[in-house]
Amino acid sequence: MRKPLLSAPKGQTFPIGLLTGDARPAAVAVAAAVGIAEDHVIAEVLPGDKAAAIERLQAAGHRVAMVGDGINDAPALAQAEVGVAIGTGADVAIEASDVTLVGGDPRLVASAITLSRATIRVIRQNLFWAFAYNVVLIPVAMGVLYPAFGITLNPALAALAMALSSVSVVLNSLRLRGFADRRDLHSPDAQPRAIGDGIG
Repeated sequence: MRKPLLSAPKGQTFPIGLLTGDARPAAVAVAAAVGIAEDHVIAEVLPGDKAAAIERLQAAGHRVAMVGDGINDAPALAQAEVGVAIGTGADVAIEASDVTLVGGDPRLVASAITLSRATIRVIRQNLFWAFAYNVVLIPVAMGVLYPAFGITLNPALAALAMALSSVSVVLNSLRLRGFADRRDLHSPDAQPRAIGDGIG
């Protein structure tokens, strides 16, 4: 009898599962080696079954990320909200995915998630500063402060301020070039990965 599809209470973080076409004994052994619970292993499935498993999880209200590298993974990668392809995998899997990792190390998935969160933080910071410059300087340039304080903004200075706004956004974004995921540094052979070292 086939194991039930992966499930988690709606609204909670979904656990990591293993969805594979390989024989169940091999799949369970791999899952045990990487810390995946046996009841989160679905083995001996066809490519269409993988996509159907993803679809059933989505129908239950879950957001699904699928990581794969083979031709058989392409339908599931396309079905998932986020498809992550291993860069050394099949071209069709890369085409079907939303994210492609450079290299064949699946641990880069965690680094890619951390990088995406850092990118969102930088985008929010850039939006804040861009709006702040405009909210403060446009009224001053219009002369709002002149009747009360006699303060005006020279057009040349206003242009310079807007240029500095753009420069600050670019400099803030460039901080991502030095991104490194340091969460696994407790491992003796672990090294921090900068963007250029493994995340495209």
